[in-house]
Amino acid sequence: MNSYAEELDFSWAETSLEAPEEVARSGGKNFGFDYYYPLVSRSPQIKDILKLIKKVAKSNATILIQGETGTGKELIASLIQFISLRASKSYVKVNCAALPENLLESELFGHEKGSFTGAYQTRIGKFEQADGGTLFLDEIGDMNLSTQAKILRVLQDQEFTRVGGNKTIQVDVRIITATNKELLQQIDVGNFRDDLYYRLNVVTINVPPLRDRKEDIPLIAEFFRRKFTSELRKHTRGFTEETIRLLRNHYWPGNIRELKNLVERAVLIVDEGEMINPDDLALTGKDYFAAGGRDRRKNLGENWGFNTLKLDELEREAILQALEISGWVQKEAAKLLGVSPRSLNYKVKYHSITHASWKKNI
Repeated sequence: MNSYAEELDFSWAETSLEAPEEVARSGGKNFGFDYYYPLVSRSPQIKDILKLIKKVAKSNATILIQGETGTGKELIASLIQFISLRASKSYVKVNCAALPENLLESELFGHEKGSFTGAYQTRIGKFEQADGGTLFLDEIGDMNLSTQAKILRVLQDQEFTRVGGNKTIQVDVRIITATNKELLQQIDVGNFRDDLYYRLNVVTINVPPLRDRKEDIPLIAEFFRRKFTSELRKHTRGFTEETIRLLRNHYWPGNIRELKNLVERAVLIVDEGEMINPDDLALTGKDYFAAGGRDRRKNLGENWGFNTLKLDELEREAILQALEISGWVQKEAAKLLGVSPRSLNYKVKYHSITHASWKKNI
């Protein structure tokens, strides 16, 4: 029996947060199934985030969302927009890391005809498109300094000029930003303006990585199982206990995005009417064993193994594999290896293992 599937009821999500009347009438159906994902949590950290969202969503305050890649920052931003007073207005998204400097400025502020080669007509930018609504700037930590200065002006004065233009355009836009970078560190190395940071940092939401909220892993996995079984019109019976255990113990370097992709693949692979078992997961051999799996040795192929029988070299290879799986966090690698952090630190020094992310090695 799949106790997780039986005990979950997501109908409460529709009334968990207050929404504008026209949004509430739709029951969220017009806003996508993934609207409910941020609400699926038993983590105290996420519950605190939801409480904060309820307090600030209906203001015009600028919000900065910080977290690792794949933690659901964009979904948090969408949830804020969903329950804001601007929910019925434009909601425009821009990925600042996806465009080169010259194109990003034009994308944000628009350009006048003839302002540069290829500008065959006047173009309205994202700020004008979002007038009266909300503009979400994703990966703002990747924005170049000159564009940052222009963003700062819009935040201060709610006005700007198009590229190649002289006319001042006024807008009423609420700004939500997100980044997977530590902006204070970016300020220290000269990659981010401190004055812009303090403008963005009116309200900060720090989204924890999935490995720090293990109690949510079965819930979110079940959420995505229901999503994909519904979309594919395929009957599945949930996850086996061993599958849940593996999901809980995996390190999740890709966070929610990785879990979503893993569950989608499992739903596609599992036989009709069956439960999802470890063989349906796309975990590599080393990830499978690191998460506690023990019965798939014959299917490992090239994903796991050692090239020597010399004990010192075997030990070094095992440590390197554990460090790679854990993102070079020694404390997490020690857990995977079943040793104390102090013992692992000794072995790391003994084998002369270094990594650029360790301060002592920089």
